[in-house]
Amino acid sequence: MTKILEEVVYNPGMTFAEVAKALDAPRSSVHGFIRGLLARGWLFEDNHRFYLGPAVYGLTLASGHIRAGLVTEGDLAELHDSTGLTVFLGVQAGEHLIYVAEAGSDTLVGYAARTDIRRTLLETAGGKALLVALPESQRNAYLRRRPPEDAALVDQFLSESVSIRESRIARNSLHQGSRFALATVLSNTAGEAVAEVTLVGESSDMLPREEELSQTLLRFVDGWRQRKGYSAREAV
Repeated sequence: MTKILEEVVYNPGMTFAEVAKALDAPRSSVHGFIRGLLARGWLFEDNHRFYLGPAVYGLTLASGHIRAGLVTEGDLAELHDSTGLTVFLGVQAGEHLIYVAEAGSDTLVGYAARTDIRRTLLETAGGKALLVALPESQRNAYLRRRPPEDAALVDQFLSESVSIRESRIARNSLHQGSRFALATVLSNTAGEAVAEVTLVGESSDMLPREEELSQTLLRFVDGWRQRKGYSAREAV
């Protein structure tokens, strides 16, 4: 079922045939799963095409009290236009980071995000930003639960955590260093971290502009936080 949801997240309006082809599964099994997702509100169907249903958006909003209209697709597009970089909006779900929206056109990064929308927190800039924002007891408990093979990631995070807290920016290299990421948390008006926003692009482009891009990212995110009179129109 989660694979169906992942496909619809990044391909809204898929037909039944497209979903079955993407899953490479028997059509009878896919039909049964889709019926169950429709019945529970995870999907809805319009003109024989499938879209994310209200249950998904309800969980996204409830998980961090993200108010309708706090961030819109237009907001993410504006940040993309301002920086020329791919923009991701992500939320913490259990011990993973899940990307819930995207704006931009980096083929390599976009493909990777669409094929695996769940990422471990320690392996992503956005995940590290969210970890730093957690209460200390929760953060320490998370780190203690890491398996032995994550020891290097834990050490790296601990070495970066003070800098992330002071600058409000987390960094990460990916795809063998060809891509670079900057992330910060999105807080509500009570100051609670409810999501993360990540900029991703080619390292050769981003690294010379790192300070400028960091300030632009913070300026946009702080502006979204200060909004009054939230509107539901185009809400992510």
